[in-house]
Amino acid sequence: MLVDAMGIGRQSLYAAFGDKWQLYCAAVRRYGMGECSAHFDALRSGVRAIGGIKAMLYRVVNTASSPCLGVGSIYEYGTSRSDLNEINSVLAKSLQDAIAARIRDGQREGDIVSDLDPADASEFLIATIAGIRVSGRAGADRGSLGKLADTALRALI
Repeated sequence: MLVDAMGIGRQSLYAAFGDKWQLYCAAVRRYGMGECSAHFDALRSGVRAIGGIKAMLYRVVNTASSPCLGVGSIYEYGTSRSDLNEINSVLAKSLQDAIAARIRDGQREGDIVSDLDPADASEFLIATIAGIRVSGRAGADRGSLGKLADTALRALI
């Protein structure tokens, strides 16, 4: 599909990326960077931290019916491919750190319970995001997905 869409030969495509696997890894990296950027924007969008966290979760709710290359790559390969695992680990760490920072902000603002560990809560929210994406692809409606997001938010307050 890429060869046809770009109007180039297979050899040109592989010369740029090496092989199909390297092309896949490059696509996962680029997709993941775009998703992380969108999550970061949502996290910063609220006047208060809890509003940014809600915006991030509802961004996922609103796009959950679309395929997610990040979740798909983890589901398909797990940690069996070290190069893909490295890509996903770096992206996950940056997202986890950003969410944990907003949780700390929310704790300082008094909107998120103070005895909650930000790193643990961040991992919980990332797992919730993956669950929402899988549920959305399985056909769950936005109302049901919104309830998952709301339940995750209630766990913070």
